[in-house]
Amino acid sequence: MRRSSAKFALIALLAAGLFALAPAAQAAKGTGGSAGGKGGKPSGGSGTISVVMVSDQNADGLPNWGDSIRFNVSTTATTEPHVSLQCSQGGTVVYTAQTGYYASYPWPSTQTFSLSSGAWTSGAASCSARLYSLNNSGASTTLATTSFAVAA
Repeated sequence: MRRSSAKFALIALLAAGLFALAPAAQAAKGTGGSAGGKGGKPSGGSGTISVVMVSDQNADGLPNWGDSIRFNVSTTATTEPHVSLQCSQGGTVVYTAQTGYYASYPWPSTQTFSLSSGAWTSGAASCSARLYSLNNSGASTTLATTSFAVAA
């Protein structure tokens, strides 16, 4: 259990660092999104992102607290796409994680996101996922986004 907590803390720290590095101009562009996690609109590049259920505890086919998800991603902008996920309850961030979505990524288990955390112990949340690329200096370019609701 400690190893999982440490891994989550490291991923959250990395995600926070990546968000801090995103250029203000990119944020000003805005990113298209879609409801229900059924795709994403390109922004600053090209790509698509959509939610895929991995573990569906109540078998309703939709993301709920405690379920696990992955993302289908597609882009020609980079051979090493990344995904970040952030979920909030009432404006408070309760979950954040990021991972690489390519075959040689050294931590492939992080490509499955568990919809819960130490700060998110129950309840519904609003989530936003971002598909992005990184350049050699670490700056990111958003390729697509999608927003979706997670039920309680």
